[in-house]
Amino acid sequence: MAELLAPAGNIEALDAAIGEGADAVYMGLKTFNARLRTTNFAWNQFEAAVQAVHRQGKKIFVTVNTVLEEYECERMYRFLAYLNKIGPDGLIVQDFGVVRMVQQFFPNLRLHASTQMNIASAKAANTMSRSGIKRVVVARELGLEEIKQIKERTNVEIETFVHGALCVSQSGLCLFSSYLGGKSANRGMCTQACRRLYDADKPEGVEQGYYFSPYDLQLVDKIPDLVQAGVDSFKIEGRMKSAEYVGSVVAAYRYLLDNWQEDKKGSIATAKRMLSTDFARAKTSYWYSPCSEDSMAETILNPGQASGTGIYLGQIANVKNLKADEEIADAKSAKVANTSAGGHYALVKGGTYDPDVGDSIRIHKKDDSGRISHKIKSVYEDGNNTWLDIPTGAGVGDAVYLLQTKSMSKRYKHVLPNDLSRYRSQPGGQQLPILDLTPVDKNGISYFPDGLYVQVSTVKDVFVIQTEKPVRVILELNTETKIALADEKEKLPFSKRQVFISLDPFMPQKLEDSLEETIKTLVEDGYTNWVVNNPAHIAMLRAHKANMVAGPYLYTFNRWAVSWLENQGIEALITPLENSKRNIEATFEPAVRKKVMISLFAYPALFRMRFKLPESYDFIYFADREGSVFKALSTPDGSFVLPENPFSILDKVDTLKDMGFSHFLVDLSKTTVKKNEFKQIMASYHSGKVLDEISRFNWKDGFYSPEKIEAQRAMTEHNRRQRAQNAENAQNEQKRGSGANGYKGKGRKK
Repeated sequence: MAELLAPAGNIEALDAAIGEGADAVYMGLKTFNARLRTTNFAWNQFEAAVQAVHRQGKKIFVTVNTVLEEYECERMYRFLAYLNKIGPDGLIVQDFGVVRMVQQFFPNLRLHASTQMNIASAKAANTMSRSGIKRVVVARELGLEEIKQIKERTNVEIETFVHGALCVSQSGLCLFSSYLGGKSANRGMCTQACRRLYDADKPEGVEQGYYFSPYDLQLVDKIPDLVQAGVDSFKIEGRMKSAEYVGSVVAAYRYLLDNWQEDKKGSIATAKRMLSTDFARAKTSYWYSPCSEDSMAETILNPGQASGTGIYLGQIANVKNLKADEEIADAKSAKVANTSAGGHYALVKGGTYDPDVGDSIRIHKKDDSGRISHKIKSVYEDGNNTWLDIPTGAGVGDAVYLLQTKSMSKRYKHVLPNDLSRYRSQPGGQQLPILDLTPVDKNGISYFPDGLYVQVSTVKDVFVIQTEKPVRVILELNTETKIALADEKEKLPFSKRQVFISLDPFMPQKLEDSLEETIKTLVEDGYTNWVVNNPAHIAMLRAHKANMVAGPYLYTFNRWAVSWLENQGIEALITPLENSKRNIEATFEPAVRKKVMISLFAYPALFRMRFKLPESYDFIYFADREGSVFKALSTPDGSFVLPENPFSILDKVDTLKDMGFSHFLVDLSKTTVKKNEFKQIMASYHSGKVLDEISRFNWKDGFYSPEKIEAQRAMTEHNRRQRAQNAENAQNEQKRGSGANGYKGKGRKK
């Protein structure tokens, strides 16, 4: 029997999930998970939940699905030791470093590869299986036939999302939120840049739209096919959703799983009716749609769809503030007595439903600057108008959506006991054993010489960059370059030993066989140097004994992840574009810095989408409300969003050389290389002069971290208090001094 896996973002959602028949739940604690903005579970709540869920014969999985910086490794080690003691049924992980730690220290912990690890093929699943992964949460950008093939070619358990919000970007490959301010999606801090309102520069003028906000996934009618395909677990997205949402969705999928074999058509129809109260976005079956790949985007994106969820109730037409105990003299009826407590009230116009006390709404700021969720506590009628209490942050012009009605609320039996006092376990103070990476021989790595590397996307661009004589050229393998190199055997202005072939980080099952054949052809032709960006690539190239450099999408933010790569036979790597100078220094001791390549210049792919953009997206440039400009590209290999201003630390190269780094990358992929612009880039590299209009990405400040900010605030407050205390001490000392030397002589005659 396939498992029904439900989200538990808080205690109430846990009650709803178990109460409606979920076989398992997944939850995060207040650290190291990809939904840090939800409530999550305290230590004692989690410990109690594991015991209570197990008593009911259910399973509980913990999300540990973020990438780690080096300074966090010891805290992760302690966290893993705590989890090993408590005994959940599995850990959902993204970071290869966590995999490596568990392999060495906690082999009894069961590991599941997060969808953030971007496992989209059997080759990738089998690579991770060799590292102890028992289940993979496959990338959401896959269709039924691909999932069937993966299941046929691997013994790893398959878990797939069947309902809930989608990311427009390929799983685990979104850099947009991180680029905008260090709030990395790979760190649980996604700000949902895909849901924002943008100004597109179209031929007919500027036009606004939610161009990259996808519909929500709903695969209820595909469940019988997925069961027959052998999928082991059906996952519902929603750790930030209400308990009412979780309960209604779990109930629908539970009913279908229990009844489809007796009455497939009827049970699907009933489940769909049960889901009609899911007040979320419009639905898509995504890659399960029967349409062609060229029109796929039209079933996923709707630029006219506001970025939020729910039934549209209208816009706020007016607001008023009531003081405490102020009477509503002209109210025909007050739905709840606490209007006397005062508050902020709004008149909402434009919808067809009048919300009531207990209903949950979401308010979207008119400038798209944010969203506020709120449960209505007070409603009163004023003539023909209905006023409802709203949070103080809402104002005229903001849109209002209904998320849940009070009538949909349901009381569930509590999973946790009332008394949690006996649950006292917390992570301890264990010290993480020292891990030394393999030092580089004084002669270096033969296929990985010191110097400047330049990456491009076309053979034409290889000829443009040859004038600067980079020590190596990295050529992206795509539809165009595959034809040029593998089919037409086109000659390059570099010897084959001077060329690295870079593989795309998204490797879906549909392309597995053809890519493996292309790799075989190119290796036999003499292309033995490769940049790998997906676990599947490792399996493919290991068979040919090719030279592999780990690309920036095999995330190495800590030395434990680097150690995992070493165990795969990979000696050299390119650091992730999200990385910071401080973390790179901490991760790599001087003895190993010659195995590291640092990107000095790039137009990072902020979104990577597995579909062509619709024909109606007849624009290249678009801007957000802060005026930042981005570019949208649609190619035979997918669509990409790039920043108009590149990432650049070209002026830091001398500093990096002094630190012991000797491999540098200028990444011009996804762009057309122009001679004059390339000369400017190289001039900056040689002179150290800063280019105009660039981004430093996270190089200086690193990832946004609530913990760091809180620590800085605490330190600032400590310093402020210390200064105040010092000033007070000095003042008191001065007074004592005045009393000793001044007052004793006061009034004394000379």
